[in-house]
Amino acid sequence: MRDRKQRQPMVVGDALRNYLARSGLGRRLAQAQVIPDWLSLVGPQIGAVTHPESVTPDGTLFVRVATSAWMSELQLMAPQIMAAINAGRGAGRIRAIRWLLAR
Repeated sequence: MRDRKQRQPMVVGDALRNYLARSGLGRRLAQAQVIPDWLSLVGPQIGAVTHPESVTPDGTLFVRVATSAWMSELQLMAPQIMAAINAGRGAGRIRAIRWLLAR
């Protein structure tokens, strides 16, 4: 019979955090969290005319915009929006925003 080390029980949340950190999935989850948090990150005015679609592994966020006028405005505001997104625990999770005209 194999001699196994006795391990202390671990809290499931701690085990999951360790796994996410080792696998690199923690970073992807932080990036993806931008999508459900979008409205609170950009506010109701911008949130009303935009819809975040996806985040690539390299940190590019794709966002649909209602009109070309808003798209032009948001391109100018991109540095402030990225700063809001990356503030605090999300530091560095989004590196670029691509604004796409709504279909």
